[in-house]
Amino acid sequence: MRCFGQERRGAEMRVLRIWRGLYLIAAVGVIMVCMHLVFDHPPDELEALCACGACVRDRTHSTWFNDLYNASVQPLLTRENHKLRRDVYKYWKGLQKSRDEDNYRTVVEKMFSLFPDRSQYADASPNRCRTCAVIGNSGNLKGSRYGRYIDLHEFVIRINMGPTKGFEKDVGTKTTHRFIYPESAVDLENSTHLVLAPFKLLDMEWLVSVFTTKNITRARLSENSAQTSFSLAVAKAETRTKPDRIRPKLHSTYKKVKPSIAANRDKVMVLHPAFIKYVHEEWLLKRGKYPSTGFLAIIFALHVCDQVSTLGFGADQYGNWYHYFEKTPRNLRTGAHSGSFEFDTMMQLYLETKIQVFRGR
Repeated sequence: MRCFGQERRGAEMRVLRIWRGLYLIAAVGVIMVCMHLVFDHPPDELEALCACGACVRDRTHSTWFNDLYNASVQPLLTRENHKLRRDVYKYWKGLQKSRDEDNYRTVVEKMFSLFPDRSQYADASPNRCRTCAVIGNSGNLKGSRYGRYIDLHEFVIRINMGPTKGFEKDVGTKTTHRFIYPESAVDLENSTHLVLAPFKLLDMEWLVSVFTTKNITRARLSENSAQTSFSLAVAKAETRTKPDRIRPKLHSTYKKVKPSIAANRDKVMVLHPAFIKYVHEEWLLKRGKYPSTGFLAIIFALHVCDQVSTLGFGADQYGNWYHYFEKTPRNLRTGAHSGSFEFDTMMQLYLETKIQVFRGR
């Protein structure tokens, strides 16, 4: 009996040693997995990227977003980053077939002798929760009563001429940034950042002139200047057209622009041409001639904000495209932009939980 008991205890000890071995193997496996997570993933994926809970820069859930989003692209132009790669310069010069011969560097120097020359919004951290609302101009904002919600955001980004006065219940009262180009410029409040989307060199020259000479209304050269007279004479000789029917193609905006607007020069910003190229080629796959101001604003928000809401984009509930501030709604065309593709891309961002989309009415 004693021998049998000893054998039984020996068997129990062997089983116990086997279980201990299995437990040790499992523990080593867990440790190795943890080490893999620590050393194979960047630190910013292991800690909160912002204080909002859900953060735009969280790149762990969407392969589609990860393939398109490039955090190294700087949205804003500065004196330090103003040099353009050859492919960027060629792309930018071709957007509106500009023939401007002025030196790009000279124009940049003029700009940053007037406007702030510093890196902006490079302050992302686990302690920051920057909420941004990008407000389009769609008629679906009418009757939406989004005003209070819009004004709760830290940044409220508006597009082109979209007004707030008279539409406060639907679009709010706050404007921290307004994206414009010369042909869409309006007066700004002193607290609002002017964000220029430059589609040609003349757009930058116009910005400088707004705060200095105020002499650009359509063409940089006046009709009476010797250079313009020479250009008209050459055009007449080449086309046999009367000079008064010739519109100089050099240095021309596509419609008359304001020579001056109210704006705070200490809050002027200029989108980087490389950013425009990045948005057009990566996000829009080169659809349309160039991105719309509204879509540029959305991707800008993805780069400088932690949470992004979009309001007032797309058609109304009946499929009509028009502006909320128009007295007589008309069905708009998106012109040089691929409006439908931009809208589809925005909705994909929504499906990937990168932005919130409010469709209004």
